[in-house]
Amino acid sequence: MSDKALTYRGAVYPWHCDHMGHMNVMWYVGKFDEATWHFFHTLGLTPSLLKASNRGMAAVEQNIRYKQELHAGDVISIYTDALEVKDKSIRFAHEMRNDDTGAVAATTILVAVHLDTIARKSCPLPAAIRRKAEAMLCTDPSKWA
Repeated sequence: MSDKALTYRGAVYPWHCDHMGHMNVMWYVGKFDEATWHFFHTLGLTPSLLKASNRGMAAVEQNIRYKQELHAGDVISIYTDALEVKDKSIRFAHEMRNDDTGAVAATTILVAVHLDTIARKSCPLPAAIRRKAEAMLCTDPSKWA
């Protein structure tokens, strides 16, 4: 876990839970999404940069694995690894942990594409962003296979 970036901290509230008494899948996705924007910010893909340059990031693939239930009152953290950096995209993984037990509650692997918001087409990542993402690449990507 040491080489992963901490990208989210929060709690599970009662309204996050479904009729089964555990956090509903929509909240896993929401918390992973918040972690994604923190990860992008760490790379330099800030809201001000994206707006000023008419750029955006779009998720084009997401695979979630639910490993352990979370309940109201659980405190969680999400850690993120960069897995692959291409000219126009970044593949990365989030790991959601229960802070009390240390157990992995869920993981997700995403692919995000950098895009021109005016042309509505993918475009190359800025060189500085690419370098920063490459510097954050996971040292053992096989653990996400």
